[in-house]
Amino acid sequence: MPSDNKLPLQLLDRDHSILDFNARVLECATRPDVPLLERLRYLCIVSSNLDEFFEVRAAPHLIAERNNDDRGTYSVDSFKRLASAAHALVAQQYKLYNEQLQPAFLQQGVQIISHGERNAAQRRWVKSYFDREVRPLLVPVGLDPAHPFPQVANKSLNFIVRLSGEDAFGRENEITIVKIPRVLPRFIRLPSTVSGAQMLFVSLSSVIRAHLQEMFVGRKVGQFSQFRVTRHSDLAVDEDDVRNLRTALRQGLEVRHYGQAVRLEVSADCSEHLSQFLLKQFDLPERALYRVQGPVNLARLTQLIDLVDRPALLFPPFQAAWPRQLTQGQSFFERLQQGDVLVHQPFESFDAVLALLREAVADPQVLAIKQTIYRTGADSELMALLREAVRRGKEVTVVVELKARFDEEANINWAEMLESIGAQVVYGVVGLKTHAKMLLITRREGKTLRHYGHLSTGNYNPRTARLYTDLSQFTADPALTGDMEQVFLHIAGQSKLPRLRRLWLAPFHLHRNLVAQIKALGQAAAKGVPGRIVAKMNALTDEALIAALVRAGQQGVRIDLIVRGACMLPAQVPGQTDNIRVRSVIGRFLEHSRIFYFRSGDKEELYLSSADWMNRNMLRRIELAWPVTDPTMRQRVIDECLVPYLFDAQDAWDLGPDGQYRRIKTAGTDGPGAQSALMGRYRQARRVQDA
Repeated sequence: MPSDNKLPLQLLDRDHSILDFNARVLECATRPDVPLLERLRYLCIVSSNLDEFFEVRAAPHLIAERNNDDRGTYSVDSFKRLASAAHALVAQQYKLYNEQLQPAFLQQGVQIISHGERNAAQRRWVKSYFDREVRPLLVPVGLDPAHPFPQVANKSLNFIVRLSGEDAFGRENEITIVKIPRVLPRFIRLPSTVSGAQMLFVSLSSVIRAHLQEMFVGRKVGQFSQFRVTRHSDLAVDEDDVRNLRTALRQGLEVRHYGQAVRLEVSADCSEHLSQFLLKQFDLPERALYRVQGPVNLARLTQLIDLVDRPALLFPPFQAAWPRQLTQGQSFFERLQQGDVLVHQPFESFDAVLALLREAVADPQVLAIKQTIYRTGADSELMALLREAVRRGKEVTVVVELKARFDEEANINWAEMLESIGAQVVYGVVGLKTHAKMLLITRREGKTLRHYGHLSTGNYNPRTARLYTDLSQFTADPALTGDMEQVFLHIAGQSKLPRLRRLWLAPFHLHRNLVAQIKALGQAAAKGVPGRIVAKMNALTDEALIAALVRAGQQGVRIDLIVRGACMLPAQVPGQTDNIRVRSVIGRFLEHSRIFYFRSGDKEELYLSSADWMNRNMLRRIELAWPVTDPTMRQRVIDECLVPYLFDAQDAWDLGPDGQYRRIKTAGTDGPGAQSALMGRYRQARRVQDA
């Protein structure tokens, strides 16, 4: 990526940037200003994120290591460096869990007690629980020529046991595998009769460990360890070579849990004999082995958050306000005829989206409803409303993205349900994921048909809408809704897309238009016109956009990038990216909105989008960006979604020229972070509404 008289800029590594993001999340678990159960939640989030990282990102590095390949992006060296970084992060997790969180919980009278810490009454209770609830579900598998190593599912809990003595047939097969069913809870609370005033828990693994010997009558348990294997789980389906994508994906889901092994976790005290045996079984190198001082699946500790009934150890409850541009009870159709409405989630309620759909379903003048579905959850009122719309005779078209990673099964089930009742279900365009978030309603008004639309930066998922920051826009603007209609027709009918008036659509216009917009600002800045870019997104990894930003910055454009996760653009490198600042904000809510602000002189433009600045979003997905043209609404987005984050002194991290993130803590600043300030503002709005 050359620039005038300068060496090419070395981009940051994407996979290491993902691990760096998780290190920032983990830091939230160390903060004393974060309630204790929320600190545990951050720890669990990191564990869950690492699971997905290994399931999706690790395989190419591992294959290169196995093939002794030293060329290209994936190599023996890349595997070594990535494994080293991952091991360091995992070590930080368990150090935090053992040295900070467990002692802090103990001070609160909450403890996970091991077998050695239990008194006689507690051991009797655990023994009774094991006999009643656990033992009947366990089937140890002794390994011999007739019983090879069993299939071990992705991320499942298992025990490996080394036995001495002979089995019932006089053989000395020494290795046995005990698979632990997923239906068993990973943590069990002891009743007050044996725990007293304390809130005591036992882990399932410790319950089984304490009673292993009972499962092997006549033999002696020697070495043993819990273990867990992570497998490559990114479904790959050749869409050009399948007749029915839904059927192909369902078949893929059946074997996903048994893909290529990429990581092995064992107890820290697992013997070398057993760990090497497992590595050989899963065909993994030594660096893929993770010895952990605690549960092999920290993500399952989220169960404690529900089991520990201590509201004071959680964030104070936050109830979203009703969108301030809407009046409860007023018809959405009447309101949108007066102008567009912006909703800022989760500070304002996602229920407004459901209310619009309820009104559309109940209104006899509504003839058709079209919607995209990417992640909506397994239990969704929105899908129930679409089903009711079909029952009432409306034309319902739903674009269901079957390939939404780890939501494939839920989406397949929704697609089958909708098809079975007569809805028109479309699976998008071959080779492209439909990631755009759109809802379009067609209503008869007199002798004409009028469109009402909803566009969003986030998913139609009521649960995550309470946890993610997103922006959505309700509109009756014919230019926007007309474009939305054309996009739906294009996806459903594969017809040639006409020229759109407002929307930027990937993979056709979005990437090209963003590069052109950045380039134009740079050219103007080179002529003395002040230029400004502020872009907020989840990830920045597209090299063409990075190159355009670097060039524009060198031409004088001042650039601020608020990138929550992976970012490959090195900021503030002297002589190359001096004009570019990269900031990551990690708070109570997951930052999810995508906002692109451009200003050249006195002219400013602002776009909202479903797309991150990643190659896949720009070229391998159907994504949307749309302009916020109303000056008041545009200023609101700037004031609420950009400015507070640029000056956040509590939850923000800045990327330095060395590629390292450092948390910003301005001396003498005790003010709230951006999210806290917004919660305070909308709590006040809620009080006014309730008054």
